[in-house]
Amino acid sequence: MEQNVEQPATKKKLSWHQVNEGIAFGLGNLGHSAFYGALSTYFIVFVTSGMFSGVAPQIANRLIGLITGLVVVIRLAEVVVDPILGNIVDNTQTRWGKFTPWQVIGSIVSSVLLVVIFTGIFGLAKVNWILFAVVFVILFITLDVFYSLTDVSYWGMVPAISEDSHARGIFTSLGSFAGTIGWNGLTMIVVPITTYFTFLATGKHTQGPQGWLAFAIIIGIIAVLSAFCVAFGTTEKNNAIRQAAAKQKTSIKDVFMGIIKNDQILWVSLGYLFYSLAYVTTNGVLFYLFKFVIGKPGEFWIAGAVATVIGFVTSPLFPILNKFIPRKVLFAIGQIFMIVSYIIFIIANQNMTLLTIGLVLFNINFAQLVTVLSMTDAIEYGQLKNGNRNEAVVLAVRPMLDKITGAFSNGIVGSIALVAGMTGSATAADMTAQNIHTFQLLAFYLPLACAILSLIVFSLKVKITEKKHAEIVDELQTKLAAGDIAVAPEQVQATNATATVTTAIPAPVSGQLAALKDVPTADHQGLPGTGFAIQPSDGRLYAPFDGTIRFTFSTKHVVGIVSKDGLEAIIHVGLGTVNLRGAGFTTFYQDGQTIHQGDLLMTFDRDLIRQSGYNDVVITFLTQPTRVVDQTLMAPAQVTHGDQAMKVTFK
Repeated sequence: MEQNVEQPATKKKLSWHQVNEGIAFGLGNLGHSAFYGALSTYFIVFVTSGMFSGVAPQIANRLIGLITGLVVVIRLAEVVVDPILGNIVDNTQTRWGKFTPWQVIGSIVSSVLLVVIFTGIFGLAKVNWILFAVVFVILFITLDVFYSLTDVSYWGMVPAISEDSHARGIFTSLGSFAGTIGWNGLTMIVVPITTYFTFLATGKHTQGPQGWLAFAIIIGIIAVLSAFCVAFGTTEKNNAIRQAAAKQKTSIKDVFMGIIKNDQILWVSLGYLFYSLAYVTTNGVLFYLFKFVIGKPGEFWIAGAVATVIGFVTSPLFPILNKFIPRKVLFAIGQIFMIVSYIIFIIANQNMTLLTIGLVLFNINFAQLVTVLSMTDAIEYGQLKNGNRNEAVVLAVRPMLDKITGAFSNGIVGSIALVAGMTGSATAADMTAQNIHTFQLLAFYLPLACAILSLIVFSLKVKITEKKHAEIVDELQTKLAAGDIAVAPEQVQATNATATVTTAIPAPVSGQLAALKDVPTADHQGLPGTGFAIQPSDGRLYAPFDGTIRFTFSTKHVVGIVSKDGLEAIIHVGLGTVNLRGAGFTTFYQDGQTIHQGDLLMTFDRDLIRQSGYNDVVITFLTQPTRVVDQTLMAPAQVTHGDQAMKVTFK
């Protein structure tokens, strides 16, 4: 007869305070992304078109080339500097926290310097172009450092303002959503703003230095206001967990060694590098396409409108499609769309209908989401292969790739403007057939090659599929249970090596207690390892003893813990549940957290597990069986969480 089972606890709901914090945090990335777009894309447009107005053409072109090259070098140097800046933020201790001060300081300083640079450093190039180049390097490096401090502190704030993984996911999604508006919205407003303020100053309907300065002032104000929303709308938690957390620093050496030792991170990174180079470069040249090839700069807002609408649709659509379509296939579909869009860009000429279709296809791309998921799954792959999870390294890889592609795209865009004659006061009427051909060759054929290479690399070399990841996690779990690999670097205690400790292990869930060998498996041989199993009667998992959370998988169905006496164990919820990829699981802890017996660690949806064809049995494995001297399993019986399930003597 079917037992009456207690319904699993529902997921944590966000409080009004958390909702307000989420909105404030999201608004922060609105200005942050707009600032990055102005600096990485439209600054080069300003340099090539209006920065050196009134300077002799020969000197102007020399300065354009110089600045383009300097920007590339400076942006690449960020890859080395960012870990240092992260360490500065991490070691900041103030009454307002470690992240909040850098939101305020970083946004104000970088915004002021953005405006100064968009003045052309007050016309210094007309007086002394060598002095201008020196001052520009100093100002741009300073601007970039303070912007990076804002960037590092913004995304590093997520675990500081929430301890709940569900809330963290919402905060991150809100930030990404607002960032899409900030980045793509810039495309819609840049021409109207630069044209309007240029007209006010000169009476000419064009994009002049006055308009670009107004554009920089507006973006700077938005960036500061957005940062203030984060600084004064969120609160950093000052609890024992954060105070006791170990501070793991990642150097540039760690980043590259993590990539080299994990071939799947390497291939995913290479595929994303090709994609990102194509995507960022194309976004940088679209303004030139509208202004110099089509001759309709006033319609450039269409590119931003299309990107915004498609971005709103594809982001929420991805998880729905991924339920039925493997992510590698979704990546391939996106890349094929991108390849077709380049073909359209090449043949469209001045056909706005064709061009709009091309823009739609160009922005239907799941590459970024697939890359994040693939890199996350590569963590377990690396742990199985090398024995190290390298989480901090993986988290540092994609931003590093974005900076690299941003640097190269700046150089490519600046070079295109120079060699295609799209600088200074040139207009569409000045473009020759050779100019257009040169533009298309560098602006579309080169990114097209990158898009194709990205598709090839991801299709042939990336092996971390959803199914493969499930197999890796199951193998990793088996090795952990057998004691073949360490859960984490051993922390040797200063105790007598021959001393033994006897302790009782309480049941982490309520249900029917059983031996591991009695758990039904496909080969009918039961489960290997040392520990016990419980067929649960409800969907709540509690801490069996006082100790520390040692690790957890991204799939949430496994948690590693170590008792205050040094006994290490993993608790595995269900058989085959890795394939649910976290669906139905809600966790209430974080890595490194101190726990006490009876603390609620997670809830799991038993109905979803069983309806998906999996066993919901909860297994407790001891991960260092060689340390176990003696073990006694209580007689199979109905137990309540907290009841003694096993007695263990270990050394």
